[in-house]
Amino acid sequence: MPSLLPSSPASAPGFAKGSIETAGLVEVRAASPAIRPHLMAALLLNIVVVAALLHAAQLRIDPWTAGARTYFAAALLLVLVRFALPRTNWRHAGTVAHFTEYTGLFTLISVMGATASYPVAALTHGYADATLQHIDEALGFGWLAWYRLVAAHPVLQALGTVAYRSIYVTPAMILWCAARAGRHDFAYRFIAGFWVATVITLALFSLMPAVGPFSYLWHGAIPYMPESEQWQSGLIPALRAHGVHFIDLGRLRGIVSAPSFHTAAAVLYVVAGWRIAALRWPIVALNLMMMLSTPVEGTHYLADMLLGAVVALLSLALVAGYCGRMRSQA
Repeated sequence: MPSLLPSSPASAPGFAKGSIETAGLVEVRAASPAIRPHLMAALLLNIVVVAALLHAAQLRIDPWTAGARTYFAAALLLVLVRFALPRTNWRHAGTVAHFTEYTGLFTLISVMGATASYPVAALTHGYADATLQHIDEALGFGWLAWYRLVAAHPVLQALGTVAYRSIYVTPAMILWCAARAGRHDFAYRFIAGFWVATVITLALFSLMPAVGPFSYLWHGAIPYMPESEQWQSGLIPALRAHGVHFIDLGRLRGIVSAPSFHTAAAVLYVVAGWRIAALRWPIVALNLMMMLSTPVEGTHYLADMLLGAVVALLSLALVAGYCGRMRSQA
């Protein structure tokens, strides 16, 4: 990576004369993508919107649970590392500080999205399962046959569970590579795309709430319980009836059926990973596996997955268009 250090740290713009600046501070301050302040402002607005949704749905986050305390401790640690590490003389301080910032933003978006799904579900009416199932039938996709195949093969169950849980493994690899290579604009565009996909997914979920094909189609003894289980069928009615008042951050459940956010994430990851030569094919393989596991482990209709892919492509187009507009106005 080309050096971002000026010939004399004290002479760098914005540095006080005679101040002592480490290489990490110089690197962190010199790298500020144009989209960064826009994304920060959007996330602050996002926090306000989530708070308003929680109030409207009569929900609160319980800050005293073990899960919430873990998140708060992790957030404090990330902030300390991000701002304290660059002041050391460790030669990797800048890289780790950038990665910490990326990770913190990505985690914040993930937690806000999962949290917002609760009040969004509480404010919905009806279910779209019949429509989604009719679409699957028109496409020739049989969810029950797919589920029976997995239920009959423990190896497929193990592989599917690992692949489905890898949704946070791929972004960590992508963001670490971006931090090491100094590709800060690339990292922020990737994070922005993930945020836009989250917002669009929740907006569409409010229009087509569903309990998922496992609860809707399967009746009788359960030979294999998928990763996403069957909590939509019990949790969504409880939220609508205001029978749930507190959200435990440590026990957030994925209750969005359509669109499939795992599919949207997989498309975003493949597009970003394709630009990292060393990780291109591992990322493609891992996320293809994640998509193959999504019908059963995520209890999604094929229609959910197709919608998720559309969400990802729309998010990429919106971020690219926004960044292009910023460049034209610069």
